[in-house]
Amino acid sequence: MTYFKKNIELEEGDYYLTPEGYKCFTEQYHLKRGYCCESGCRHCPYGFDKKTNLQKGN
Repeated sequence: MTYFKKNIELEEGDYYLTPEGYKCFTEQYHLKRGYCCESGCRHCPYGFDKKTNLQKGN
C-alpha cells in the first residue's frame, strides 16, 4: 500500500529560523499537519517524548 503525504503550504507562523539557520516548525504547523511524526519536535502539540517513545497519556 502506498501512502501519499499531503503538501502543506507554509504560512506565517508555521516556522521560524533558528540561530543556526534551520526551520523550526511551530505548534501551529504540527496541528495543521494533523499527526505526530515521532521525531521529538521542539513544539510537538501531541506530547511525544523521544526518550520513552510514548505520547503523553499513553
